[in-house]
Amino acid sequence: MTISTLGDQTLAAQLSALIRDVPDYPKPGIVFKDITPLLGDPSAFAAAVDAIADADWGGIDKIVGIEARGFILAAPVALAAGVGFVPVRKKGKLPSASFEVSYALEYGEASLEVHKDAFAPGERVLIVDDVLATGGTVEATVDLVRRAGGKIVGVAVLMELSFLDARTRLTAAPAALPESDLRTLLMA
Repeated sequence: MTISTLGDQTLAAQLSALIRDVPDYPKPGIVFKDITPLLGDPSAFAAAVDAIADADWGGIDKIVGIEARGFILAAPVALAAGVGFVPVRKKGKLPSASFEVSYALEYGEASLEVHKDAFAPGERVLIVDDVLATGGTVEATVDLVRRAGGKIVGVAVLMELSFLDARTRLTAAPAALPESDLRTLLMA
C-alpha cells in the first residue's frame, strides 16, 4: 500500500508508479530505489517539489540537500520556497572549513560534511532527501546542521522504506526529531 504523510494519496500513487526497484544494487541483497523515471516525468517531478515546498513547515530559512540524490530534489524545493540551498557533501568535497560526521549505512560506512558558516545562528532548516532507509544519513545530517548553528524545522523525503523503521531511530536520541517533523511523500 502506498501512503503519504506529506502529499495526497493520488500524488503518492503517481510517484510510486515512477520509482523502479533494482535488485542487488549496489550490493547483493539491497533493493535500490531508482528515482530516475520520476525525474524524467516533468509533471510528477514538479508535483513532488511543490508538495514539499508548499507544506507548512512554520517558516524556513535554508534547505539542506544530502549528497548526491538529495541535491536533485532539495535544490528545486529551495527555489520553489524562495530560500537558500545548503549542500551536505561527502568527506573531502567542500572547499572551506567544515564540520564532519561519520555514520553507518545499511551497506557500509560514510562521512558527511557541511561548511561551518553554512547557517546563521538559529536559521530554520529543512532537510530534504530522496529515500529514508535506516535513518543514518539523516541522523548524521541533523547532527551537522545543529553543530553549524541551524535549527531543524523538519525532514522531508520522497520515499520512506518503513520496514527499516528509521522513524524510531530519528525520533529517539541523538536526533530526537518530533514525529510531526518527519514527513514523506510516500511510504513503502
